[in-house]
Amino acid sequence: MTQHEAGNGLSDQLLIARCQADDLSAFDLLVDRYQARVFGFARRMVGDAQEAEDVAQEVFVRAFRNIRRYDGRASVAGWLFKIATNLCIDRRRRRSRRVVEVPLEPDADIAHGLIARSGDPQEEAVAKQMHEVVQSALATLSERLRPVLLLHDVEGMSYEEIANALNIPVGTVKSRLFLARERLQSALSAYLQAGETDE
Repeated sequence: MTQHEAGNGLSDQLLIARCQADDLSAFDLLVDRYQARVFGFARRMVGDAQEAEDVAQEVFVRAFRNIRRYDGRASVAGWLFKIATNLCIDRRRRRSRRVVEVPLEPDADIAHGLIARSGDPQEEAVAKQMHEVVQSALATLSERLRPVLLLHDVEGMSYEEIANALNIPVGTVKSRLFLARERLQSALSAYLQAGETDE
């Protein structure tokens, strides 16, 4: 049973079909299934929990209004993240261009597992410092790079799903993901080199 079928035993497609038949309880199940992921994505995109809550709420309002237009060509997750991405980019464009710290869970699997919990206090202190570097680097990624990285490395979406969600070719997804990872890796390398000179 996949993650999308967990909980109530209904697939995303069946839930959507029930939503399109005006079953409000099915829409509630869809919201329950995706609201944490949509909120987490929005929080990483906009850098503020309250604003992310507003974005997540608006995602589901728009999804509800447009449920009959959902045609099944994209996954439900891809469709919701497409709405979320557009809303987040709109909000970021309206705000000043200041750098915002983007909160991530300490054990988020970003940049190929460079952040991990070990149980060792010294290693966890280093991981926390590295986590802060990743947060800062992620906050500086452009609006073209950040969604691709988050959708692939955090949400686990395929290249094809991301391409559909962002309306870009698969090749562009791959190149943006490569560039985003390269910039994060560069920031992490600078941190590691600075740590070596302190010893």
